[in-house]
Amino acid sequence: MRAYRLSTNLKLGLIAFAGLIAIASLWYTTRLVGQLKERETAVIELWAAALEQVPLAQQQAAMQPPPADYEALEQLLDAVRGVAGLTNEDVERYRTALEWARAGQVDQGITFIQDAIFSNTGLQTGIPAIVVDSASGLPGFWRNVDIPVETLEGLSQDDRDLYTERLLSQAEQLALVNEPIPIVVNFPETDFFPATRFVQILYYGESDLVARLRWFPYIQLLFVGLFVLVGYFGFSYIRRSEQSSLWVGMAKEAAHQLGTPISSLMGWVEMLRLNRSEQASPEADAEAFLEIEKDIDRLERVTSRFSDIGSLPKLDRQPVAPVLETTADYMRRRLPQRGAFIRIDVDAEADLTAPLNADLFEWVIENLLKNALDAMEEGRGSIRIEALRVSDRIRIDVADTGKGIDRRQWKNVFRPGYSTKKRGWGLGLSLAKRVIEDYHGGSLTLAASRPGEGTTFRIEIPLH
Repeated sequence: MRAYRLSTNLKLGLIAFAGLIAIASLWYTTRLVGQLKERETAVIELWAAALEQVPLAQQQAAMQPPPADYEALEQLLDAVRGVAGLTNEDVERYRTALEWARAGQVDQGITFIQDAIFSNTGLQTGIPAIVVDSASGLPGFWRNVDIPVETLEGLSQDDRDLYTERLLSQAEQLALVNEPIPIVVNFPETDFFPATRFVQILYYGESDLVARLRWFPYIQLLFVGLFVLVGYFGFSYIRRSEQSSLWVGMAKEAAHQLGTPISSLMGWVEMLRLNRSEQASPEADAEAFLEIEKDIDRLERVTSRFSDIGSLPKLDRQPVAPVLETTADYMRRRLPQRGAFIRIDVDAEADLTAPLNADLFEWVIENLLKNALDAMEEGRGSIRIEALRVSDRIRIDVADTGKGIDRRQWKNVFRPGYSTKKRGWGLGLSLAKRVIEDYHGGSLTLAASRPGEGTTFRIEIPLH
């Protein structure tokens, strides 16, 4: 239950962390978009304010009429030559002014700023903008919209009216993005003209960069959501697979643990039958009954071990040497076929005591001995258990002369599921490591191993 709660909390924590990242990214990107939009608005407002400060002629130079209008004016000048008292000199003077206006030489500063703002190349962002004359209701300037500036050149009046309607429609759409800016130019009274007020409306939108950045956090949220979803289902699948493997492995480990005493009981029962048929001495029966009692006690210990897994076992301070010797003696007597060719020696200091759970600690030693016995080629070799004090800890080495483990596999020996046996489930060393580390506060490591020379596992547990 504790592991399940930890797994659930871990998944919820990952989801919350991913959500926090997504919210932080959304906030930062939204803030960045707002700053860029404010900057573009400030640039447009500055340009509009600059237009208000120039005279009408300068404004006309900054927003040039189509070339067809200039051609019409030239034709008109030719037609009125000599009419209404206009001399050739007057006509040429007006033609010079017209050429000056066409060339845009009145105020190149305004034109330069305008090109820099509305350019869509290099580092510029290409802000869409349309300027509409409030008096006539016709657009006089536009940039970065669907209709290029050159489109109206050489068109008929009907086609020009059609494109004009499209420009006005786009101006209404731009008004939904940003508040239009009025451009008011006041011309003072002169000898030839009365005071005049010239008003235009500037409609502008967002550059492509701002528009793309505005959608970016939502696209990022989508990818983060997909990542969390895939991670959640992947984590759940892995957890279910691990649980399935763990249940099967635990069942196999239980059968493995019960197998030794059950096989021994079957052997002693068969011996009792032989003793009865051969009318053996009572001493032989007494020995068999004693060993049967030991096997029954071993079965009780096995059940106690499995019941202790998952709960915090009680640790009692006790001598270490008797626990090691009892386990080694049990393995010697229960493996008679191998015992004749394999020697198990125990060398432990008599005064070593430590807080232990005897049942679980014996299980660890038994697992190490079984692995050592399985590693013996042709059932021959020796196993040595050595226990000594090292500073404030007790070190226990279980060394065998078996076939050894390849260096590349050292990192896998404690991994659940790793086994070199055809019928093994690879839980023995994994459970043994957990018993030592989680329950006894120590460590279980592979100290040394070389193919053909043997293996040494090392246990270290605190003295207090």
